[in-house]
Amino acid sequence: MDSRVEARLRGALAERLRELLASADEAHVPEGLIPAHAPWAAALRQRASTAPSRELADVVRHLASLSGPRPARRWRRTCLALVDAVSGRDMVAEGLRALAEGEPLCSRANGPHTGWLPGDFHHHYVVHQNDADLARGIVWAAALTAGPAAVPYLDALALRTGGPGREVIEDLKLAGATINALAEVDDPAALEALWLLRSRIRQRALRKQLGTALVTAAARQGITAGQLVERSVPAHGLAPDGSLERTLGGYRARLAIEDALTVRLTFTGPDGRTSRTAPAPVKDGFPGELAELKALAKSVRGTLSGERARVEGLMSAGREWPYDEWRRHYRDHPVTGVLVRGLIWEFQGADGAWRAAAPAAEPSGAPRRVRLWHPVRATVDEVGTWRARILAEGLRQPFKQAFREIYLLTAAEEETGVYSNRFAAHIVHYRCLYALFKERGWQADFLGRYDGGYDGRARAEFGDGEWRACFHHEPAEEDDRDYVPRYAATDQVRFERRDGRRWREVRLAEVPPLVFSEAMRDVDLFVGVTSIAADPDWTDRGADRHAAYWRTATFGELTTSAQVRRDALERILPRLKIAGRCTLDGRFLIVRGDLRTYRIHLGSANILMEPDDSYLCVVPARRPGNGKVFLPFEDDRLSLILSKAFLLAADTKITDRTILTQIERGV
Repeated sequence: MDSRVEARLRGALAERLRELLASADEAHVPEGLIPAHAPWAAALRQRASTAPSRELADVVRHLASLSGPRPARRWRRTCLALVDAVSGRDMVAEGLRALAEGEPLCSRANGPHTGWLPGDFHHHYVVHQNDADLARGIVWAAALTAGPAAVPYLDALALRTGGPGREVIEDLKLAGATINALAEVDDPAALEALWLLRSRIRQRALRKQLGTALVTAAARQGITAGQLVERSVPAHGLAPDGSLERTLGGYRARLAIEDALTVRLTFTGPDGRTSRTAPAPVKDGFPGELAELKALAKSVRGTLSGERARVEGLMSAGREWPYDEWRRHYRDHPVTGVLVRGLIWEFQGADGAWRAAAPAAEPSGAPRRVRLWHPVRATVDEVGTWRARILAEGLRQPFKQAFREIYLLTAAEEETGVYSNRFAAHIVHYRCLYALFKERGWQADFLGRYDGGYDGRARAEFGDGEWRACFHHEPAEEDDRDYVPRYAATDQVRFERRDGRRWREVRLAEVPPLVFSEAMRDVDLFVGVTSIAADPDWTDRGADRHAAYWRTATFGELTTSAQVRRDALERILPRLKIAGRCTLDGRFLIVRGDLRTYRIHLGSANILMEPDDSYLCVVPARRPGNGKVFLPFEDDRLSLILSKAFLLAADTKITDRTILTQIERGV
């Protein structure tokens, strides 16, 4: 391992030297094969120093021979035989535990760069690259010998080396091998772990491996990957209503899923009073149980969030379920059921007709199959009826369903054939756009001043992975000051269909309506949220090459999402105390104050003041909205519009001088 040997030659050279040493002394474990300082190799080091044998040397050499993420069947059979020959199951299990939970190594003391890097630069890591094969061998040996007992450590190691918030640098090869090993454990806990990893890991390569692992596990059970995912959602020990209770002394602790966004832990004392914070007797008398409940609440929140995203993703799938299967894995599940019971579902009867049922309502007759209701399959009158009912009954859906935007193919898109320019030529804040790509699960190239960094293409899969949408964008201007562009210009949207292991571009007319509508909805969101037209401060920046776009887009025609927002306002306004001061007029919500009349654009939420259409800049708070107004779905822009409407309807009570100065300027 002399540093004077070129790095590219060290691996092959070390392997050859070990083979030679093995032929010279079969009981000798070659020096350097077991790392001298790594905590995860402590059990191997101790056995090699206290009880060396030919059999132990064979085990170590075999573990270090695993150069890939998934061993062959012969390797697995040999591994089991060799480990059992030295009674080494506890040894490899301890190695896996230390990999998942042990102290990481620091490059200051154990790195190859120690002594010559400037300053205090250092990093922490689990496994040095020279020891990667042995570490993967230990992971697989522990999975093969320990089975279900290895699942918690495999789960923790995959998150530690490939998940968010790592305390060590990522190790994709080790994380990938761990995911593959987890998929081979034939136990329900392994499936739950894979499901949770799927919702927590965002790294593209690892997500692909998770998908492969789920397909492998599903094939072993004779079902599809989608069926495996929905059947492996953890229940966390919750009752059918999504709650769990524990008695801690004289107090009753209750963990409950209250809605699609809220998991709450409460404590009820002997006097019947309920508190959200743990009382002193519980903190002092039951610290372990309290920590366990808090950890459980965190896990339930993670599962609920993952399920919410997964179920919403089914809006583009068009998937159908046998009624009994749907009832078991969806409606009656302690976590998924909380979401499912807030949605509209369609049920197919013996006559073959599909009939929609209200949220939480029992279907009529004896339904055979079930599918998720989507407004793209409904008539205008049916959509209007559902929207009115949702508002009348005060139902807040887990995600926007009844008020969901619908995007249908236009005549212009039929003419262009393979691409859509519906959302082209917008100027957006690039860093915000890239962050939103990641939040919505789109994979995107990062724009920058490097070869290929001027052609952005964001991609996301729809329709159970059979279709892919591609959203093109590029830097909006040449700027030598910044490596990353501040603004991007949007371009075409194209679609591809999976063709084996490849993607084949298709005409827009071939894309299923559900897939087309859901993909274009995401693109509309990207443009609507990140466009400079939605920036109320833009006019304060003086002359700018994008000022003309800002003036045109900020008060322009309504997009599909803004039209849905208008429909919602038509239904909400009559219920508000400021209803007498508000009217809807085309693209605007008109608000009559005592000082002036204001026009709030339903797309950008920006404001014009009558009679001269002067611009009023009102910068929103970080969490806009009026908590007293019921909204049937989450929409920050709708909340912002209502918040501004309440503010301006009582403009004589405004105390903020920056706002008053603008209003009084034209009075």
